[in-house]
Amino acid sequence: MPPTIIVTGSAGQAAAKHLRSSVTRNEAITLYRDILRTAKAFHWCDEKGIPWHSKLRAEARKEFEAGKEERDPLLIARMLVTGRECVQEVQRKFNDADRKCWERIQRDSMNRDGGGDGRAPGRNGN
Repeated sequence: MPPTIIVTGSAGQAAAKHLRSSVTRNEAITLYRDILRTAKAFHWCDEKGIPWHSKLRAEARKEFEAGKEERDPLLIARMLVTGRECVQEVQRKFNDADRKCWERIQRDSMNRDGGGDGRAPGRNGN
């Protein structure tokens, strides 16, 4: 929540509006950068051979360009909150899937190595 500035007159309203718009602009830039960082993790390709990170970056750019001309503060705030929630949800799901993959790799490695004690299977250690 941006700080509340109490200044009387039209100059005060203009200053408060400028502060809100710069805070909103910074939030939008931060969200956009987070989307680009998250998209980097999607390095595989779709059915047509196009990398997902490229598609996600292009879609994010299109969405931000479409919202660039919006002036309604309530709608802007809603778009920012929705965008932030979506990015966090994608990051959470991606991290969960990544963790499960690593757990599966470790489990398979332990099974292949005969229990993970560092010895080859079938050897008694002598």
